[in-house]
Amino acid sequence: MRDVARENGSGLSRRSVLMAAPVLLATARASRAQASWPPVFEAGRSQFTVVRPRAAMPQLRLQDIGGRDVLVTAKPGRITLVNFWATWCAACRLDLPALASLAGSRPDRLDIVAICTDTKDLAKIRKFLGSLAVQNLACFADTYGASAEASKAMFPLVGMPITYLVGASGYVEGYIAGAPDWLSPAGARLLQFYREQG
Repeated sequence: MRDVARENGSGLSRRSVLMAAPVLLATARASRAQASWPPVFEAGRSQFTVVRPRAAMPQLRLQDIGGRDVLVTAKPGRITLVNFWATWCAACRLDLPALASLAGSRPDRLDIVAICTDTKDLAKIRKFLGSLAVQNLACFADTYGASAEASKAMFPLVGMPITYLVGASGYVEGYIAGAPDWLSPAGARLLQFYREQG
């Protein structure tokens, strides 16, 4: 007995529609999964990498470049970028001005914490930042070893510079090494994604 496919209004046979159903269902599932996964954000040879399991950002006791002790924490409802850099790092010379521009463009939605990892000498840090004309960026020295301690468990320094993204809920979501363009459309999409995750 020959199976004759009946045409539906679209010109597709019933068999074609039934055969395509699993593909359409898989595509719909993939779309929903992508909606819960951050958009791609790259910097040279690295890209934003999601961290799992997530952990709450610890409080960091640091010293600002004016010499004042501060306790840095994630603020509820705001995204925090925790950036680790060094005065010997060539890519940091690109990354810090870009982060300063980002901080200036979104002061009401974003906190950026830039931590120098190679020296506690505040005069050296100020001179380095001055050579880059970096302003509007919260820069700190790890005077008490707080970020060095945190880097062992929560903020592994797998490259330099490296920036960790802490979501609006206060949990570390992921990181990117190198000097990404946070002001690019891809950077804006990533930040918006985590802003909406709340």
